[in-house]
Amino acid sequence: MPIHLFIARIAVAGLVFAAVVATLFDTAGRTPVNPFNFFGYFTIQSNIALAVVLVLSVIAGSRGRGSSEALQLARASVTTYIAVVGLVYALLLAPLGAAGGVPVPWANVVMHIVTPLYGVADWLLSADRRTAPWNRFWVVLVYPLVWIAVVLVRGATDGWVPYPFLDPAQGYGIVALYCLGIAATIGAAGALVWAASRLPVLGARKAATA
Repeated sequence: MPIHLFIARIAVAGLVFAAVVATLFDTAGRTPVNPFNFFGYFTIQSNIALAVVLVLSVIAGSRGRGSSEALQLARASVTTYIAVVGLVYALLLAPLGAAGGVPVPWANVVMHIVTPLYGVADWLLSADRRTAPWNRFWVVLVYPLVWIAVVLVRGATDGWVPYPFLDPAQGYGIVALYCLGIAATIGAAGALVWAASRLPVLGARKAATA
């Protein structure tokens, strides 16, 4: 693994850890922390997943082994989720002035802007990316569908929802439209990520001609 990729992945994973911890302490300083609420945000879960996948990729690369199929699928899926985090924030949350569960300004920038941009760039430009098989495309939809189901159940029972556009108070018809929109966005983003895995890798092409 190139040293610059090693450093970039460790740095981004560390930045995510710092942002999550800072947000946790900020929240705890204002109100008792319910871990099911704090870690219930798609943004926080996706950022943690990205950090874990980056660290696992570094470990695999440092041992001189190629990434396993499971790790490649995890990378493709997490790239999809983090890209959607950035897209949803830009289109739905930022215009409402909502922090999306990240009230610390610099941490909000990290988890809604920096990591989506890095996640996509890492997938497109890293030489250890492999082709994502279309017959495993369904994997990318499992986690978001489970997350949406849990959110809907919680919204109908204890009334907690992570984002204002999923609040059942506005009517389940509206919420259903948002859920369909999110599912369609994740499906479309996932298809782009899967398709992008078939593009030539810039780093590999340079290595081949060096």
